[in-house]
Amino acid sequence: MSNLNKQAPDNHPTRHFRSLDIEKIRADFPILAQKVNGHELIYFDNAATSQKPLSVIKAVDTYYQSSNSNVHRGAHYLSDQATQQFEQARQKVQAYINAANREEVIWTRGTTEAINLVAQTWGRQNIKADDEIILSSLEHHSNIVPWQMLAEEKKAHIRVINIDADGQLDLSHFESLLCDKTKLVSVGHVSNALGVTNPIQDIIKLAHQQGAKVLIDGAQAMAHSSVDVQQLDCDFYAFSGHKMFAPMGIGVLYGKSELLNSMPPWQGGGEMIEKVSFDKTTFNQIPYKFEAGTPNVSGAIGIATAIDYLAQFNSDDIAAYEQQLLNYATQALLKIEGLVIEGNCPNKVAVISFNIVGCHGQDLGMLLDQQGVALRTGHHCAMPLMQCLGINGTVRVSFSFYNNQQEIDQFVQALIKAKSMLV
Repeated sequence: MSNLNKQAPDNHPTRHFRSLDIEKIRADFPILAQKVNGHELIYFDNAATSQKPLSVIKAVDTYYQSSNSNVHRGAHYLSDQATQQFEQARQKVQAYINAANREEVIWTRGTTEAINLVAQTWGRQNIKADDEIILSSLEHHSNIVPWQMLAEEKKAHIRVINIDADGQLDLSHFESLLCDKTKLVSVGHVSNALGVTNPIQDIIKLAHQQGAKVLIDGAQAMAHSSVDVQQLDCDFYAFSGHKMFAPMGIGVLYGKSELLNSMPPWQGGGEMIEKVSFDKTTFNQIPYKFEAGTPNVSGAIGIATAIDYLAQFNSDDIAAYEQQLLNYATQALLKIEGLVIEGNCPNKVAVISFNIVGCHGQDLGMLLDQQGVALRTGHHCAMPLMQCLGINGTVRVSFSFYNNQQEIDQFVQALIKAKSMLV
């Protein structure tokens, strides 16, 4: 299930989002109250990382004050408390993404580690010489480099789905790439650089018809939409906590249990074993088989708390409100002479990538920072995409539901001022 493309009418005022009191929501995020370079902070870098609500910050702090202990192996009260919270967090993620069972939720450090885990376990086990892995031109480096490394090792081949002028995937080209050599399709749910939402349901269905497995990089999707992995029928789904209001250094790999059970461990150490001798090691069951070493307990608690925080709002309202911000900002930016939006298509989350003729993106970013505006410039870890678009990079603004139209107005005025200093 996904509401990523739910549109709000252009004349739909903020007050109609009944479950969203934007000023109250902003008060939940203490970092937004500060000033930067003498200006009120305008945080438009949400695609890089989201800010954290006070409830998440307090939950992590409370864990370290009252429950800090290693999990599973302790024979004392604190370890029991930490273990309960850690496993309850796993169950919360299971319910949030509608995984069939808790064992299908693997804790990782983030999306990058989750993708590498699949590449180094399922990939090494199943990809053979001359097999093909299909990616897309929109991918983040973390969904390119692990597969390139695997392909080089196995003498397999990478195939790439083309995009059209608006940055949307060419599904007909994708279909033409599918063949009996296709073993894996790995694509992003949402482009981090352009905000384009990919038709992953169609991609998954077409890939499965060919007998290929599918991994979805969901890093950019989780903060904007509900995701139902069973409805999608993806084989793997990877995402990070820090982009969905949880701490950094924690993420999730979802995998179908029959695949996870068939995959070898990736890292060796404590927790992922059942029995060790110098003659032989017997590995633990899933999910622990893939969770070697001391886990990020506080990060897992942070994800669970972020899910609780989001649960108080209507996800359709969040998506529609963010679409309103996107529409409003797009209309305002297009009035600036020389400004070109990359990936200006209807199937987007609240991300705008643009360039201004005669202005270097890094210069714009520096001048905007001096006016309190936080955004991102450069290739956004998507250099192949920039090559496809024939550019070196973009200026990227990305919104969350704690942003508002007043911030967009202030940002546009700051951008006009910055432009006047460069052109």
